[in-house]
This record gives sequence, structure tokens and C-alpha cells, in this order.
Amino acid sequence: MSRRIVLSGVAGVVVLAGAGAFALAYAGDQAPALAHSTARYTAPAAGRDGSLAFTTDVTASSGVKSVKVVAWPANSSFAKKGLTAKEMAATVESADCTPSGGDSERCTYKVPVTRADAEGSPKGLWHVAVLVTAKDGDTTLDTKAADFTVA
Repeated sequence: MSRRIVLSGVAGVVVLAGAGAFALAYAGDQAPALAHSTARYTAPAAGRDGSLAFTTDVTASSGVKSVKVVAWPANSSFAKKGLTAKEMAATVESADCTPSGGDSERCTYKVPVTRADAEGSPKGLWHVAVLVTAKDGDTTLDTKAADFTVA
């Protein structure tokens, strides 16, 4: 085998290894991601409370530190001014998360809805906002992770 072919082969391996290392480093620095987010609203009826249940799959390479969840009406002030990560971190409730394989966790938030809650709530479209904080401090805010309707 000629020296030129061997050097070309070695150079190719070095380039591919460098590209692979870059891809791994980049993948490790990505912000947390949400997938398969769903919300289910059940109105109170016949002497029993209703509920709001939200689930999502969260992937974070460093692990999930917290998942904050808040439901908000589409015609509220949040629609005009926007919901910020700072507001979410300070004032909303946390979802419960359990490992679901690899860097992923399945997170669930459930809250009862009383008749008084339902009667005092705006009717129509609602959104569920989610703030995910990874163990390395990276955050992802999705202000419309899922929708539901209050009739």
C-alpha cells in the first residue's frame, strides 16, 4: 500500500472522529425538550369534582431538575403580554416526574376542579404552559404545550 493512501486514510479517520466528537458535545448541550404533551379536562358533575390532568415526556441530557406547569385561558392577559420563565419559576406548581428510559422522564400534573372553580373560570380555550429546568441549569419554556376547552 502506498504511503499516500495510508496518510489519506488516517486523515479521513481523524476528520470523522473530530466530527463525531463535535456532534456528541453539541448534543450534550441542547436545552431540555418536551414531547407528547397532552391535557385532559373533566368538568365537575353530579356532586363529584372534575380534574385537569397534563402529561408530557421530557428529555434533558443532564437530567430533569424541575417541571413547572400552569393552565391559562387563551383570552387572558398572558395572551397579550406573554408568560415568562421568571413568572413560571416563582409562582406555579410542579409536575411529578418518573424516569422513562435514557435521559427521558414522564411528567404528570393533576389538579382537582371543584364546581366553584369551574363556575369562576373563563369558558373557552385554555393553554398549558410548561417550564422545564435541567440539572445543568438549561431551561425550556413552552407557553402552549397543550390545549383544552372549558365548556
